[in-house]
Amino acid sequence: MDNLLSITLAIPALAALILALFLRGEDEAAQRNAKWLALIATTATFLISLFILFGFDAQNTGFQFLEEGEWIMGLQYKLGVDGISVLFVMLTTFMMPLTILASWDVKVRVKEYMIAFLLLETLMLGVFMALDLVLFYLFFEAGLIPMFLIIGIWGGANRIYASFKFFLYTFLGSVLMLVAMVAMYVDAQTTDIEVLLNHQFQFETFNLLGVQVVGGLQTLMFIAFFASFAVKMPMWPVHTWLPDAHVQAPTAGSVVLAAILLKMGGYGFLRFSLPMFPVGSEVMAPLVLWMSAIAIVYTSLVALVQEDMKKLIAYSSVAHMGFVTMGIFTANQQGVDGAIFQMISHGFISGALFLCVGVIYDRMHTREIDAYGGLVTRMPAYAMIFMLFTMANVGLPGTSGFVGEFLTLMATFQVNTWVAAIATTGVIFSAAYALWLYRRVVMGDLIKESLKTIQDMTSRERWIFAPLVVMTLLLGVYPALVLDVIGPSVEALVSNYDTALNEAAAATLVAENN
Repeated sequence: MDNLLSITLAIPALAALILALFLRGEDEAAQRNAKWLALIATTATFLISLFILFGFDAQNTGFQFLEEGEWIMGLQYKLGVDGISVLFVMLTTFMMPLTILASWDVKVRVKEYMIAFLLLETLMLGVFMALDLVLFYLFFEAGLIPMFLIIGIWGGANRIYASFKFFLYTFLGSVLMLVAMVAMYVDAQTTDIEVLLNHQFQFETFNLLGVQVVGGLQTLMFIAFFASFAVKMPMWPVHTWLPDAHVQAPTAGSVVLAAILLKMGGYGFLRFSLPMFPVGSEVMAPLVLWMSAIAIVYTSLVALVQEDMKKLIAYSSVAHMGFVTMGIFTANQQGVDGAIFQMISHGFISGALFLCVGVIYDRMHTREIDAYGGLVTRMPAYAMIFMLFTMANVGLPGTSGFVGEFLTLMATFQVNTWVAAIATTGVIFSAAYALWLYRRVVMGDLIKESLKTIQDMTSRERWIFAPLVVMTLLLGVYPALVLDVIGPSVEALVSNYDTALNEAAAATLVAENN
């Protein structure tokens, strides 16, 4: 089938357009129609994306399903996927129908709510498919708008503060990236990402305000891109927007934010930082590794003292993203494999944990940990599901949470033993805060009167969790499902990275001898 990527991109956007133009009224029938159209569109998008996965040749390390054409004002419309991006496309299309199902009880401005999520899906998919700098930037930045509206309109009591903080942090971080993209175009005379991956940017040493900066243009470009992707992930210390955004966002908004939006930062490092700026990456890697280790330990400790369930899981997300950046900047096969696996796994696990919070929040309308206790008595099915994803979040062997953390720690140990040792303590802390949360919410005696009539999960809620349970366990016992797809592309990335560093070292030596 031709134009598979464009079709996958277009379906959610087309459904949003139909909702905007043809659906009128706020009565119950109109709300139901909006929900069903959004569910059908996101499910169709997932089914179409399966053709991309099944038609993908993992041994081909180049871009596949390429689509190319002229766009407005001479700009290029170019899409494609490789082993690094194809699974992020699948993660996005897999999670979106579940978020629509999780939004079935929304009663306020339902049509606009569904339009926001449908447009968000198109924009997130565009980030992972775009092979042109301008196109990538447009998708990357435009994705802020639907999420800003989702938090700002359907969020909690402090939603306006949280939505503006989210927007300003992520937008300001991206301004430097735009400057770097202009510099890349001036240097390479193209915005084609496929061409830029093979273009060698300057890497000489130069003097900046009395300080010798190694890597020249590459290091400056790396820092500019790093500013954007670090905020998006988010990395410590630019992570403070995330807990506020999670706490105020509706359940489905938190799921999309944790499962997909955060992954754009890690994907950006893999698509731009390592392959295009290898010398800059090498120069900055020690700093990034230490920042990652600090993030893992610091945010785990902060999670231990939280009284709000969503805030605790939000800080847990920052800690787990620390393993991702740590794995990426080891720049070896194990580390990058582990980082990508961790991102895919975290998408399922963190999404499920926010859904777990949503289940009891819908019943009790509070996220305070002290408001619960003894739920296992009234909600045995919920207790079992919550336990599974708590264990996966801790990194229990047999769940997908174990594989990514293990691979990144093994890779980091080969590069920097101290960073690996400090990061490993984060695994212990994660067990502490996750089990502490579970014990206080689920275990113990049911003594609060308000909880004595609480009902267990509905069939709709069970259907939402079922595919997440399957993927978490399946990837835990058979990680080759992911590793076989990403392996050849990661091997090519690491090989090209090492080759570029060797060439840069040789060129520097020749220059010094002359």
